[in-house]
Amino acid sequence: MRKNIVAGNWKMNTTVAEGVALAKEVNEALAGFKANCDVIVCAPFTHLASIASVIDQNKLGLGAENCADHKSGAYTGEVSAAMVASTGATYVILGHSERRQYYGETAETLREKVALALANGLTPIFCIGEVLEERENGTYNDVVKGQIVDGLFNLSAEDFGKIILAYEPVWAIGTGKTATADQAEDMHAHIRAVIAEKYGKEVADNTSILYGGSCKPSNAAELFAKPDVDGGLIGGASLKCADFMGIVKAF
Repeated sequence: MRKNIVAGNWKMNTTVAEGVALAKEVNEALAGFKANCDVIVCAPFTHLASIASVIDQNKLGLGAENCADHKSGAYTGEVSAAMVASTGATYVILGHSERRQYYGETAETLREKVALALANGLTPIFCIGEVLEERENGTYNDVVKGQIVDGLFNLSAEDFGKIILAYEPVWAIGTGKTATADQAEDMHAHIRAVIAEKYGKEVADNTSILYGGSCKPSNAAELFAKPDVDGGLIGGASLKCADFMGIVKAF
């Protein structure tokens, strides 16, 4: 059965000390609470080992926000999947729209990253989503299908079953705009149908598909009530424990 998941993406925010304090606060909030979902925080590389040492990963999962598309070597400034795993993190966000847009990440690059993440025991949270022009011109279903096919459909059914998907309409990230619950459900159902075409209904039914894009405590319950929305990848609201926990409690 697929899991309900709330994952925080801190992006380029917090110092190590601030990040450790935030992680501890979330960890403590979860200690006295029976969450109806898996809870994950994805932090900058610099924070991971320090956070891993202060949280209970049975309650709070830990992930990186990216990893390199090479195993090792002369790639100054890059951080490999093996390095991420060595910190104690067990998840990694891949293909976020900001990485695609600002750093030119391609489907080919992402296939390499996914393969290396899986080889090192990391669970990829693989991001997909359309920009405003694609939403308005009606090509959004084809765009998102293409991102899934090009980035992931080289995987075996067994390996695909290890992937978490995150649908993030790019026009709703950090803009205050949110896809309506019906728009989110329509896309998530489309994504599940695309998976079923390739891997069959069972794999599709077992894939967790998260919604990202201005998900807040005020709209999380409505989004999560939809049958194909299995949680959220949370940006800004993950930087305050009260807001993040408000979303966790929406399940």
